[in-house]
Amino acid sequence: MSTVILFTGGARSGKSRCAEQYAARLSERVVYLATATADDDEMRLRIEHHRQRRPSTWRTIEATTHLATVIAELPVGTVVLLDCLSLLVSNLLLANESHPEPAIEREITDLLAVVPQRDLTLIAVTNEVGMGIVPAYPLGRRYRDLLGLVNQRVAAVATAVYLVICGIPVELRALEAAWNRTKL
Repeated sequence: MSTVILFTGGARSGKSRCAEQYAARLSERVVYLATATADDDEMRLRIEHHRQRRPSTWRTIEATTHLATVIAELPVGTVVLLDCLSLLVSNLLLANESHPEPAIEREITDLLAVVPQRDLTLIAVTNEVGMGIVPAYPLGRRYRDLLGLVNQRVAAVATAVYLVICGIPVELRALEAAWNRTKL
């Protein structure tokens, strides 16, 4: 049975580490799907730090877009840790700046469609960018809005959703179920 688990939180909240720990409990052999590009020294250091934390039994695949194509090649039942949706949306926005919505819609639709086809466990990491200061520039606001929509879409199909604050994962899916029971 396919499963989607979502970890969200602010920058440096510990969401990737929590997702890694969750994945490690599910399987010794995890496919780590990385969407980052090492465009500067700071990013290269972040990527290296993430690599050093991962067990040697994990396989890393770097893909900035077209994730469904990559996932479609994986064995049935694979545990996939996607880190992260935030960079995926950024990659697609920057590649299609004048009209990014169709590319992002297609990417997420394809990604969510391949999970049940391959009977995967997809653990996705994303940033929560809608709780901070409204960006002062149009591209920043557009990114915030697009990522917020992607996060909602993935969370809607997720079996479990965790908000990570100060390294502590808070389960939201259970709270949503309780909230829905109390609505009039």
